[in-house]
Amino acid sequence: MFIFKNEAAKGFTMIELLIVIVILGLLASLVAPKFFSQLGTAERGIAEAQMNAFETALDTYRLDMGKYPETLEELRKSEDARWNGPYLPKAVPMDPWGNPYVYERTSEGDAPYKLMSLGTDGQLGGNDSDADIVHH
Repeated sequence: MFIFKNEAAKGFTMIELLIVIVILGLLASLVAPKFFSQLGTAERGIAEAQMNAFETALDTYRLDMGKYPETLEELRKSEDARWNGPYLPKAVPMDPWGNPYVYERTSEGDAPYKLMSLGTDGQLGGNDSDADIVHH
């Protein structure tokens, strides 16, 4: 004689799966904004670090050449006999948002040049993540 056992079904019910999905959605909605705000902070930090590297290269160029370059590309190559570069190990990078850095020689005050990233929007000015990062 066969005895049939009434075994409990294994697995999750549809209600249990929906509850888990709702909980995961709530957790994601709480964590995602914090994560993406940190990403913007990291990009600004990368831009500042790259501009610090440019500053070192620009100062070394000035020591060798007696003046600052007209463009950042002169840190990589020049026809001048006093040039002792390259002063940057690789090609001039774009900023973290894919825009070129802005470099201008100035004669204003103590700053012989202005170096800046135009931020997320790639335009002068702006607020928050669109704000320019200026390095003198």
